[in-house]
Amino acid sequence: MTTSNPDGVFDARVAESYDRDHENTKPSQIAVTVDCLTELACGGSALEFAVGTGRIALPLAARGVPVSGIELSRAMKSKLREKPGGETLDVMIGDMASVRLEGDFSLVFLVFNTICNLTTQDQQVACFRNAAAHLSPNGRFVIEVDLPPLQHLPFGETRRAFACAPDHFGIDEFDITTQRFASHHVWRKETGSKYLTVPFRYVWPAELDLMAKLAGLELENRWESWEKAPFTNKSTAHVSVWRKPT
Repeated sequence: MTTSNPDGVFDARVAESYDRDHENTKPSQIAVTVDCLTELACGGSALEFAVGTGRIALPLAARGVPVSGIELSRAMKSKLREKPGGETLDVMIGDMASVRLEGDFSLVFLVFNTICNLTTQDQQVACFRNAAAHLSPNGRFVIEVDLPPLQHLPFGETRRAFACAPDHFGIDEFDITTQRFASHHVWRKETGSKYLTVPFRYVWPAELDLMAKLAGLELENRWESWEKAPFTNKSTAHVSVWRKPT
């Protein structure tokens, strides 16, 4: 994304409260995610694209999996460094669609809808190619992402509320002609209100599979969740696993 801020949307203000503001930091959900990723790493090393504040990378490293990361935001990396174990994690600043680390990895992973932070199809395709370039033979690329909730939109409507709590309001705004959308957040704090708008590009499972094929990867599994529940017509999200052939 083109921005005058080198940290993009995730600047120091956002990084400071990121873990508190997002429910995906619940310990029980993190544990389930790390369980699955540990299994998929098969005893090898892992690379997290958009490692952020380390909410997944640090507990994964604590399981004995060697973890490296790529992160666009220096502010998010600084928050990671403040956590126990964060000072030793190998994190490179840069774009996950293009930055190349030394060595090969058994697992590359990208969680919590972050593939959608790449707001063009070309960037998303490049991300898959970059993941494949980092993988050793039989290595896996894993993405966690929501399905576009377009079935919930009445014909012609472009906005949908996704959060309505005493301290957090959220509205998604869609453009179905470009597959771009923006999430608008308002957090109410004792010290006042905080606003944040994050741009995205939504992507369908079949489109992701084609990106994987262009990168030389093969679909191995697709689940509804990290608990490996079956992916069905009623699923609202998926965890997809692609493998790099020998």
